[in-house]
Amino acid sequence: MAPPILKLDDIFLTFGGTPLLAGANLQVEPGDRICLVGRNGSGKSTLMKIAAGLAEAQSGEIFRHPSATVRYLPQAPDFDAYDTVQAYAEAGLGPSDDPYRVAYLLQHLGLTGEEDPARLSGGEARRAALARVMAPEPDILLLDEPTNHLDLPTIEWLEDELTRSRSALVLISHDRRFLEKVSTATVWLDRGQSRRLDRGFGHFEAWRDEVLEAEELEQHKLGKAIEREEHWLRYGVTARRKRNMRRLGELQDMRSRHRGHKGPQGSVQATASDAKESGKLVIEAEKITKAYGERTIVAPFSIRVHRGDRLGLVGPNGAGKTTLLKMLTGQIEPDTGTVKLGTNLEMATLDQKREDLNLEDTLAHYLTDGRGESLIVNGEQRHVTGYMKDFLFQPEQARTPIRELSGGERARLMLARILARATNLLILDEPTNDLDIETLDLLQEVVAGFAGTVILVSHDRDFLDRTVSSTIAPANPEAPDGRWIEYAGGYTDMMAQRKGAIEERRKSEKAEKARVADVAAPAAETPKAKGKLSYKQKFALENLPKEIAKAEAEAAMREERMADPNLFAKDPNTFAKLAQELEKLRGDLARMEEEWLELEMLREELEG
Repeated sequence: MAPPILKLDDIFLTFGGTPLLAGANLQVEPGDRICLVGRNGSGKSTLMKIAAGLAEAQSGEIFRHPSATVRYLPQAPDFDAYDTVQAYAEAGLGPSDDPYRVAYLLQHLGLTGEEDPARLSGGEARRAALARVMAPEPDILLLDEPTNHLDLPTIEWLEDELTRSRSALVLISHDRRFLEKVSTATVWLDRGQSRRLDRGFGHFEAWRDEVLEAEELEQHKLGKAIEREEHWLRYGVTARRKRNMRRLGELQDMRSRHRGHKGPQGSVQATASDAKESGKLVIEAEKITKAYGERTIVAPFSIRVHRGDRLGLVGPNGAGKTTLLKMLTGQIEPDTGTVKLGTNLEMATLDQKREDLNLEDTLAHYLTDGRGESLIVNGEQRHVTGYMKDFLFQPEQARTPIRELSGGERARLMLARILARATNLLILDEPTNDLDIETLDLLQEVVAGFAGTVILVSHDRDFLDRTVSSTIAPANPEAPDGRWIEYAGGYTDMMAQRKGAIEERRKSEKAEKARVADVAAPAAETPKAKGKLSYKQKFALENLPKEIAKAEAEAAMREERMADPNLFAKDPNTFAKLAQELEKLRGDLARMEEEWLELEMLREELEG
């Protein structure tokens, strides 16, 4: 076992009231890949700042190896002193660090280095901060929510880069798939204390449940022991006074432990408030387009969204996900094409930029829209403090300004407000940012069980797999050109279908090249003066229109079956199979039409 290069032992910190950290430990050895998990407000970011030397504990021991280099990625980086992203990233280098590493990271993170830090988007700011902390290849990398605002290609690149990194890692993230791929150990921060599991995040939830069950059983046993001792105290035969005083002291100690036990923080309790049922057809978009200057954001795109559908939009930052979402929901007009919204729609939106938050508002004022002390949830009047408890806010926080909440608490507050509103069309733009794992679980259940329609934009692969019934993604994710395709199922289903389509296309292209060569060879052998096609060419020219018509009919039949809004819910395997068959038929149609056109041009040429 290697000696630790960072060790935090028995860390204590309180801001008054219940301690935030009460005996927390963290030990980092060379090569460790630790994920730090816990509820929002459990002290994860505070413990990481103490590890980075940016915050002080009130007691406890801290050891950092004198020669170890540490870099910390904050949730909100400070760019104030820098004119360019390049200057900001290079400021993180040490005297012996390689400056070319900055250029490498900026390139792979999609930045030139010439950007003005004051004008960066959330995703660009996160990439610049990652370049700064990763460039020195420090002994310890402390990363607080590194995937926030990153698109899927960048998240997957970051996974590979961190897996290959020589740095020891401590990670805080809400992205389950990211943690499963990167971590090899888990530290759980719960009720101020820490527990360590020397296995990755994939094993955490089962282990956590075992720990909580054992704790509950221990408390039950302690309660029974207290009952026995109290019975002895009341009815037992008097023994020696010294022995009685000892047992009485033990009983008082047991009572104290039982009363002082603080159970795990409760889980969020919520469901979406249902409005009246919308019409069966919620959205119908017909050949909609959008372009800004010469850049096409949406090429002709058509879709029908039926009541109960759950659509996910994915793609790299800048591909146009939010633009497409706003077009589908009638917030912006398409350049061409039409969007028709269904009847009886009650829409509620969670915006990724959290622009709906006035930081000077109190929690109670924000939840009630300033209309007193109560709000209507699912047709029932609820006092605001009672509703706040459902989302793990304490009654005394009712008058707290929103600016004092953490990022995760702000996300939970916005979720509380949107779920209180009567809605049958739920629009969620990056809803998972800053949410802890338990609140994410709740949101997944809300989306999956929502009686209305859901359209969401997310980079969280696990969340998409657990919630959506179909996924809309760019046809060309490496270089988005405005073409979008709808796939059945979640992110993993989309990737499988995309892989199958690529393989089918390669086979079709290979077969097409062989057929073109077969067509061209006889044409070259046949003198132009003869003015004839070969028998094989004539046969193909005569029969290809029939084959094309047959393939078109087959494609139309599958499109009609897939238009059934209940098919995916009842039989997702059949839906996926139909989608793959339709993709293949479209490829075959393109190949046959190309072949027929070449033969027709050859016939005209030979006939003069």
